Amino acid sequence: MPTSSRQDTHRRRSSSVTAALNQIPLNQQGDGIRPLRVKSHPSFSPVVAPGLGTPSKVKARPLSRRYVSDGLWSDVKTGKWLLIPSSSFKLSLIAPILYLLHVSLAYAGVEAFQPGGQIPNIGEKCLLPSNEQDGGYAKTWWDVALLVHYIVFWTFVRQFMTLKVLAPLAFKLGVRGGKITRFTEQGYAVFYYGIYVTYGLYVMRSLPTWYYKTEYFFIDYPHKIISFRLKFYYLTQWAFWAQQTIILAAKVEKPRKDYKELVLHHIVTIWLIFWSYMAHFTYFGVAIFFTMDTSDLFFSLAKCVNYLSDFWSIPFLVWFTISWTYLRHYLNLLILYNFPTQYDLIPVAARSKIDFYNDSYLDSYGFMKWQIFIPIAALQALNLFWYFLILRILVRAVWNWGEDVKDDRSEDEDEGEEELEEVAGKKKE
Repeated sequence: MPTSSRQDTHRRRSSSVTAALNQIPLNQQGDGIRPLRVKSHPSFSPVVAPGLGTPSKVKARPLSRRYVSDGLWSDVKTGKWLLIPSSSFKLSLIAPILYLLHVSLAYAGVEAFQPGGQIPNIGEKCLLPSNEQDGGYAKTWWDVALLVHYIVFWTFVRQFMTLKVLAPLAFKLGVRGGKITRFTEQGYAVFYYGIYVTYGLYVMRSLPTWYYKTEYFFIDYPHKIISFRLKFYYLTQWAFWAQQTIILAAKVEKPRKDYKELVLHHIVTIWLIFWSYMAHFTYFGVAIFFTMDTSDLFFSLAKCVNYLSDFWSIPFLVWFTISWTYLRHYLNLLILYNFPTQYDLIPVAARSKIDFYNDSYLDSYGFMKWQIFIPIAALQALNLFWYFLILRILVRAVWNWGEDVKDDRSEDEDEGEEELEEVAGKKKE
């Protein structure tokens, strides 16, 4: 069978799985990203994943101007630093440099820089949680500095991973066309969520809420003093979501068909993160983070496998559906039910009034209860809608496993960009 025929057959066979996975926005913006053009080495011979056929040799194209720095200051002024790893990396070095400078001056004996001196170590406060009290850490305005630093840090990590690591990997695995960019986005999600699912499990294991003992969201409230690991986990997650929202709002990537839904999803997520942190519901936040991150991990993994293999895409889709059912519905509905019903476990004195200046955000009328409950309920409604789509197309995909399945959606999802995206990476000649 000619190569083109094999590729057409692969495209049709994987269409039902692609349809299932791409109708679920979740936390991804990448399916509509503008194409990357990275110069490939002339002698590069890609390794082809099973079932994808042997790709023909392609002509090298120069690196897209979009990903070429105009100089750090120019990149900052134009917002281009969001795209260019070298620029975001330089910006992310500001905090470590400030930290080392402060330590050096303290070591040199400059009194103002000594521990407890007049000048705080700003670099340290950007890198690590601060405001240590009673064996733990409380909120502080310095948390804003940490958020800003890690927004820049995640921008660098994201662009470095997608452009320098995952794009060449996709090319070597035989991924072609517009799917290369989609593969890199989902690959980055697997990378991030793989780390934070593990970290979240580590954090949750240390809390009295393990495993989903929801009454401890409220017992001994407010939880004003939290551990180092919990505070660092929460703030770096917050920074990740803020960075994702900036990318979405600035339309750095080409908007997807579900752009409005993604904007709503990100707004609700940032709202919940902000208020759960400000109102000392971090135990609750960790529980939600873990369910969402784990399901997102399996979602992105299923999409990556779908770009590589017809046969294995179905088992991964089945596993993703099982994990989604348990995490996004069973556990989230458990939280959704128990949040208002167990809310009264909070001592009356701790929920008697709203007083922002004295760090009190609750009141006897349940302001905080409902302004957290309603957004969670809205997300659950969206999840149920997507769940219906998942089940419908999963049944069709399993029923026609190994057969040609026609996608009833538009052709542009699989066809992607007409031009081949060469992402083997720039190499020294």
